[in-house]
Amino acid sequence: GPAGCRGIAAAHGNTPVSALGVLFNTGAGQHILKNPLVVNSIIDKAALRRTDVILEVGPGTGNLTVKMLEKVKKVIACEIDPRLVGELQKRVQGTCLANKLEIKVGDILKTDLPFFDACVANLPYQISSPFVFKLLLHRPFFRCAILMFQREFALRLVAKPGSKLYCRLSINTQLLARVDHLMKVGKNNFRPPPKVESSVVRIEPKNPPPPINFQEWDGLVRIAFVRKNKTLSAAFKSSAVEQLLDHNYRIHCSLHNTWRSLKLSMLLKYCPYMYVSRSFTNLIKCFVSALLYGCGSHIEIPENFRISEKIQTVLKDTGYSEKRARSMDIDDFIRLLHGFNSEGIHFS
Repeated sequence: GPAGCRGIAAAHGNTPVSALGVLFNTGAGQHILKNPLVVNSIIDKAALRRTDVILEVGPGTGNLTVKMLEKVKKVIACEIDPRLVGELQKRVQGTCLANKLEIKVGDILKTDLPFFDACVANLPYQISSPFVFKLLLHRPFFRCAILMFQREFALRLVAKPGSKLYCRLSINTQLLARVDHLMKVGKNNFRPPPKVESSVVRIEPKNPPPPINFQEWDGLVRIAFVRKNKTLSAAFKSSAVEQLLDHNYRIHCSLHNTWRSLKLSMLLKYCPYMYVSRSFTNLIKCFVSALLYGCGSHIEIPENFRISEKIQTVLKDTGYSEKRARSMDIDDFIRLLHGFNSEGIHFS
């Protein structure tokens, strides 16, 4: 029964590295969490449920894995190193935990994520940023993720406007999720010890997500944070930025005009019904076409058009011309994005 399982987990809990016969590849970010108090603390913070499917990334030799297997329905462990996969399999072989563990071998960034309720990960630090966004853009939604990061990365995730560490990573993560710094973890809790201190962070995706096109949002934020201490007026004067936005603007105008022609032809097709037939259905058809598919005006781009003037006008009109990214919050960027979009300027 469960007592037997706990015995197995405990028996392996502090197996020395030499006994396991594994030499860890620190270049690939292999640092195994060895302190059982930290392991238990992470499991408590995850608030696991008996019905949960857990995605674990970087299970290592399984110190966290075996503890979670006792508490949940299933753990899907993703590990890139076949040697560690072997250790993990050996550890649960012949126990009542074995059938609750599924192991996926491979690079998590190149793998389609399975369905899961919560994620627990002690990640190689070099993949922290791409993994966070892979998680946050994953559907269907999961409940929460408890993730171990390098301390500075963790502090960037939770940084607020005006803070020295506030950056594109901070605002993008906070747009899509609620982020909390849970605890610091010293380097001596790992085997072998990493060169840097670590922190555990909880990420809860916002469900429903904000009604924003993330690619557009990230395009705007990327420009603003290239030099976060510059005014936006200066940041948007870069020739690369102007070229990109000019290109996007011309595509937008061309698409708008094509769509307008299509809608006009629909109106011409359906509106005569209104006079020929008094049938309710046709009346509705016309009404919907005229109101919902309002045609808008044809956009002509003048010969002497300069995108730089249009950009600076939007910045002045929205009141952000002299503002700097380092002190702007999510609402500021939403207003600015809306200001640009309503003038036909797009970032993706």
